[in-house]
Amino acid sequence: MRYTGVNHLAMATRDMDATIRFWRDLLRMRLVAGLGRPGYRHYFFEISENDMIAFFEWPHVAPIEEKDHGVPVSGPFAFDHVSIGVRDRDDLWEIKDALEAAGFWASEIIDHGFIFSLYSFDPNHIAIEFSCPVPGVDIRSHPCNADKHPSAVALEGPEPQPGKWPVPERPTPFAERRIYPGEGRELVLTDDE
Repeated sequence: MRYTGVNHLAMATRDMDATIRFWRDLLRMRLVAGLGRPGYRHYFFEISENDMIAFFEWPHVAPIEEKDHGVPVSGPFAFDHVSIGVRDRDDLWEIKDALEAAGFWASEIIDHGFIFSLYSFDPNHIAIEFSCPVPGVDIRSHPCNADKHPSAVALEGPEPQPGKWPVPERPTPFAERRIYPGEGRELVLTDDE
């Protein structure tokens, strides 16, 4: 398996126009695709050459309750925050200034040892973080687990462990591989199709 990044994160909004204004105009992420019909929109914003964030517009969805980044909760829960990488500290300061000028709360710049981070919320109350690497620190090249009480599974190390899951007995033969049409084909179909 060869991963290239996060193709897209899919979020929800009730107000696509406010979402476009925030992600495209304030944060300067290009709006690269839009799908829609009555009662439904799905728009994609480019974070980097490999990564996007997308929003479904659903007329009856309400903004989520604001929750501080990383603060534990109880009950059903799946998502805490999204962290978007930036080049360096100058980008963090530029984003902080833009957020505050637009009336959005923005945290101080926080030094986590391996990344510097800025925290905020989008108009849908989605918790967002912007992070840049600390110069000279690369946890991808030099993984480190500072957990004082790691589980036995974590102690196995950073590399994928073979033999922990069944190996496919019969990979799908080329002749049986099918791809079915879905939403979004209208972005690339021509009048001839």
